[in-house]
Amino acid sequence: MFKNLIVGVDERQGGRDAIALAKDLVADGGQVTLAYVHLGDTTPVRGSSGAFEAAERQRALELLETARAESPVEARLLCTGSPSVGRGLHELAELQRADLLVVGSTSHGLIGRVLIGDDTRDALNGAPCAVAIAPIGYSARPNALTEIGVAYNGSPESEHALAVARKLAAEHGARVSAFEAVSLPAYLFGGPATGAAAPVEESVNEFVENARERIAALGGVEPHAAYGAVAEELALYGASVDLLIVGSRSYGPIGRLVHGGVSQQLARTARCPLLVLTRAARSEQTSNGSKTPVEGAT
Repeated sequence: MFKNLIVGVDERQGGRDAIALAKDLVADGGQVTLAYVHLGDTTPVRGSSGAFEAAERQRALELLETARAESPVEARLLCTGSPSVGRGLHELAELQRADLLVVGSTSHGLIGRVLIGDDTRDALNGAPCAVAIAPIGYSARPNALTEIGVAYNGSPESEHALAVARKLAAEHGARVSAFEAVSLPAYLFGGPATGAAAPVEESVNEFVENARERIAALGGVEPHAAYGAVAEELALYGASVDLLIVGSRSYGPIGRLVHGGVSQQLARTARCPLLVLTRAARSEQTSNGSKTPVEGAT
């Protein structure tokens, strides 16, 4: 499904995890680009040294060559300078018209968890395309996509997530499941305290069962539902799937994905790869003066 992937690479484990996830998500015939962003002011300053910039580019290309040689995918190489890793990756994604940006987690955290660090957070905030985040240690374990999970609540965003899950499942021969976290209306807790526990429990069970039935009615989807906080319940559900797909309602003025709410919490707690989707594909975007990347050997 994803035909044009930008993969954020650095010297840390997160870069290797991102490459492994890109391999699992790229469609047959798709293009993977390994990208490195070296930090620096991209605006020329009087008296600044071009030699330093050239040395950074050379170091970046050498790092990318090593990453490609060790990776299981054929890939192009790009590097660019930017004041932040997230901004640099966004500029490359726009220039290359990527449909997916893949990044790894921070190196500080429990193995097998997505744990968002500053670079990962920057990559997710304001992204011009869908973003996939690999959990720590993803490259060191079997990565077959046998079950793809969807955060579902009937919204247009969750319907889009389900459609993407179905397409990916068809490509990988995987099954699809969906999960809805149920919360109860406030009025159910506003009555007299005496004898209220049993009716509330009955209401919880009823709401959860109704959610399962709604998902089952979608067809071809294994239904799951539970009562509780959305992000917490989705994180628990994510431990049982190989990829968790979520839609996002948070968009900036030009339709960019804004990292917040449930997506933000999941990016800190998910135990499986996380795929966060923007709205449907938009018209061609321009680079708006972004710096031309340096391309390595293809």
